[in-house]
Amino acid sequence: MERSVLTQVLVLYPAQLTILELSLRVEAERQDGGQDAVERAVRELSRDGLLNCDCRRIAPSRAAIRFEELVGGVS
Repeated sequence: MERSVLTQVLVLYPAQLTILELSLRVEAERQDGGQDAVERAVRELSRDGLLNCDCRRIAPSRAAIRFEELVGGVS
């Protein structure tokens, strides 16, 4: 789930998503867990420094964006 969440956030950057928007996008590609699983994934990724979340909008951290640049993008 964390991989799916981070991938969606990076693919859609510079757009910033809400938890609900992110949940709908992730659920469209996966059928396991729903919004609670997305919220847990956001919390863990934020704790690890890969997402910035101000409780309203979610965006990739500078480190996540730089890593994506180095590995050649996500898909």
